Amino acid sequence: MLIVRYKYKRHIRYGILEDGMIEEISRTPFLDLERTGSRYPLEEVEILTPVYPEKIIAVGLNYRDHAEEFHLPIPEEPILFLKPASSLVAHEGDIVYPPESHRVDYEAELALICKDQCFAVSPREARRHILGYCCSNDVTARDLQIKDGQWTRAKSFDTFCPLGPYIAMGVDASNLAIRLKLNGELRQSSSTSNMIFPPEELFSFVSRVMTLYPGDVIMTGTPSGVGELSVGDLVEVEIEHIGLLRNRVVKLQ
Repeated sequence: MLIVRYKYKRHIRYGILEDGMIEEISRTPFLDLERTGSRYPLEEVEILTPVYPEKIIAVGLNYRDHAEEFHLPIPEEPILFLKPASSLVAHEGDIVYPPESHRVDYEAELALICKDQCFAVSPREARRHILGYCCSNDVTARDLQIKDGQWTRAKSFDTFCPLGPYIAMGVDASNLAIRLKLNGELRQSSSTSNMIFPPEELFSFVSRVMTLYPGDVIMTGTPSGVGELSVGDLVEVEIEHIGLLRNRVVKLQ
């Protein structure tokens, strides 16, 4: 099942996407999926980010092939950092290349969406607290990351967190193909089975640090093949059974 957050006639709603039509649900998907009977063609609505979370928790160096690519040791525990909600941009939205940076990279990632408020859940319990999954791109000003010696500025520019297009529910995320294309050319290709810490372990680990709330996002790291973006590029993240997230890189106006 695909859950979409959208704007129709200036109102923001959630709905279920089926056969090119969106059927509105009466409450947020974190509470229930009660259908109202109102239906809209997909092309008549504006697709928004699937959620607008309280926080976005991201994980660094969580694919074995990515660690090998940079000749780095496998971490003993997940490496966490935060991205602000103001960095979100929806499917088909623009990634704005900031003038402060001269090297901006793409990073294809699987993101999971928290279903309800929880704290200190076990990996076994985690699945019932995960609403679903979507595509994401951890856009990074690589030169600023190196210059600063930490990740906040490099990961936090507005539009540096493409997320979407939908929340896929009922998916087994343990072995999904994850790919990124840049201007139609395949640049990243791996499987979520190459994660060092799988989604349920990540969810549990994060929940032991901070309370998670409905709609919070956990980005699960990127595989090998990260590379540079340029103004005018079209970048596409595609994850098996999840969807395809497409964004264009533009210059700051």
